Amino acid sequence: MSDDGGRALRIQLLIGFMSLALLAYFVMLGRTALALIASGEPAPIGLGVALLVLPVIGLWALVATLRAGLAHQRLVRLARAAGMDLDVSDLPRRPSGRIERDAADALFERTRDELEADRDNWVRWYRLARAYDYAGDRGRARETMRTAVEMERAAR
Repeated sequence: MSDDGGRALRIQLLIGFMSLALLAYFVMLGRTALALIASGEPAPIGLGVALLVLPVIGLWALVATLRAGLAHQRLVRLARAAGMDLDVSDLPRRPSGRIERDAADALFERTRDELEADRDNWVRWYRLARAYDYAGDRGRARETMRTAVEMERAAR
């Protein structure tokens, strides 16, 4: 098994374990909530209702995160297959492994210019999202990656 395949398997197993642990936690929280509601007292009923809402929010967050992660992985596969993945192997790095700020900024400028020349290509948006991430702007990276995912879906 290749190193990438082994890493992918470990990540998938970790995601599966964390999802199962979270679901077990939701079940336990739901049982506690129902016990509080069954008490018949106003304060425990209020707490029980609040505890029922928390697993719903948690489940929504879990599903949304997994869907986004799977969509991003799809873009990575498609970009690599097209030979358009962002290559950062030759960029200088800090001792921590992060790309040096000046190099990340130059990469961002280059990918932004590529996008300006081809704004209707989802791969360019994907590359810009990766460049934002390397430059340390995670908020814009997520927003730009959402744009890339939407454009790729529309292109199917």
